[in-house]
Amino acid sequence: MTHQAHLSVDAPAGEVLGIALVMHGGRSKSTAAVSSRQLAVLRMVPFARALARTGADQGLAVARLRFAVRGWNGELRSPVADVVHALDELAQRYPGVPCVLVGHSMGGRAALYAAGHPSVAGVIALAPWLERGDPVAPLAGRRVLIAHGSRDRMTSARGSAAYAAAARAAGASVTYVSVADESHAMLRRAGVWHRLAAGYAVGVLFGTQPGGTERDATANVVTEALAGAGSLVV
Repeated sequence: MTHQAHLSVDAPAGEVLGIALVMHGGRSKSTAAVSSRQLAVLRMVPFARALARTGADQGLAVARLRFAVRGWNGELRSPVADVVHALDELAQRYPGVPCVLVGHSMGGRAALYAAGHPSVAGVIALAPWLERGDPVAPLAGRRVLIAHGSRDRMTSARGSAAYAAAARAAGASVTYVSVADESHAMLRRAGVWHRLAAGYAVGVLFGTQPGGTERDATANVVTEALAGAGSLVV
């Protein structure tokens, strides 16, 4: 049996001027179908809602991609094809509209691999699962935010920081944000993660600044990231 990826789109009331494509995590190896009830999928629902709240008035459509299978599966890189197909479909539906990819864990890795698609303006990789040798070339000309919890034991914050540094050395515009006292699940400081993703996405797509104050550390980090800061802590 061949499993199918599923793409849903929450469009704003007016014209669609930008798209955020939200992607969940998964496993190293698995050909089992992804269920809408799986925790990895449900974890991204609040991100989609935060993006819609922040960007709908500016013309942001929020798309959610459920991968066909749960695993990366080595050289198959199963979710990458799903991302590319979803981007092609969105480009047909909304010609010329730029997209920001928002992915967690395996979804973050898939987003980085698919960043070279012509529709992609930026990537937000949340606690991405990365391995040595993952390419940085797809990030050329893109604006990228990589955020990782300092207490993550599932994926490597050090690996994310090293990947970000390699990408910057290759000429990409990449900001690495360390989220203090946070783990892979992104639950302890959930609001910080949501504001980071939503603020950076609308900033890339519409040039919107979050307008932070001295007391709003997350908004200030978003502002610095949009300005091209290399490494930040929130």
